Amino acid sequence: MNKIINTKHQIAYNSLQLALALVDLDQKTRYYGTDVPIFYSEIHIIMAIAEHPGIHVGGLAEILGVTKGAVSEILKKLEKKDLIIKEIDNLNLSRYSLNLTEKGKKAHKNHMYYHSVLNNMVKAELQNASTPELEFLSTFLSSLIKKVKSFNENFDD
Repeated sequence: MNKIINTKHQIAYNSLQLALALVDLDQKTRYYGTDVPIFYSEIHIIMAIAEHPGIHVGGLAEILGVTKGAVSEILKKLEKKDLIIKEIDNLNLSRYSLNLTEKGKKAHKNHMYYHSVLNNMVKAELQNASTPELEFLSTFLSSLIKKVKSFNENFDD
């Protein structure tokens, strides 16, 4: 019985260590093959623009779940770094359409490669897992994510 309890504690500890390692990995400023440092929030805006070429600030804010003001501030930085182009939208002259520059496209390509490396790590670890093991792990992780998010939303500082 103690072995099972110890194993469960070890799983909890390892889950927390994995989460912290992923946060540390994701929040590190990287260059993504360019000559400028690109922050976590910036690369995710670049990714959203790559997935929705010609998008406008409001649409980008909606996709990312942040304010237009927050998006506008990051876009100014990305424009200074020559990663995006803001052009007047021909359909609505009061807003800008957003696209990536060649440097922005390179950053996005390298960011997607970074994701593929991480995905391949997971695939390699799971290559010998059986279908029931995969189903259990998927259900376990989904449930744990929901519970942690709920805890985060309801935890009183």
